Amino acid sequence: MNKEEFLEMYLGLYINHHLVLEDMKTGSHKYTIIDVRNAPKEMKGDKIKDALEIPAKELSERLQELSKDTIYVVYDWTGGTILAKQALLILFKNGYEAYELAGALEGWKGMRLPLEKV
Repeated sequence: MNKEEFLEMYLGLYINHHLVLEDMKTGSHKYTIIDVRNAPKEMKGDKIKDALEIPAKELSERLQELSKDTIYVVYDWTGGTILAKQALLILFKNGYEAYELAGALEGWKGMRLPLEKV
């Protein structure tokens, strides 16, 4: 695999916040967002509006709660952390369609997109 192919593959793991936001606005429910942060609720404070809360450390044991009829979008605190990538790998290995949210929660908040308290 050359560098260009690798970069295309890598970028294909991410979904742009505009697509997720449009899905939220239209109510089409194509995507289901999962907050995979392992922190206690009091540390999180808030989350992306309507996101499921399934910590990455519990995801493997909670897969039965998820449907294969949706596309999952996982996020962590920032794009530089690995929890969302670990969650993505678990979902892929179990036959789910999923993406990591580009920019993670930090980017979502920075653009003042819809949040809710946990």
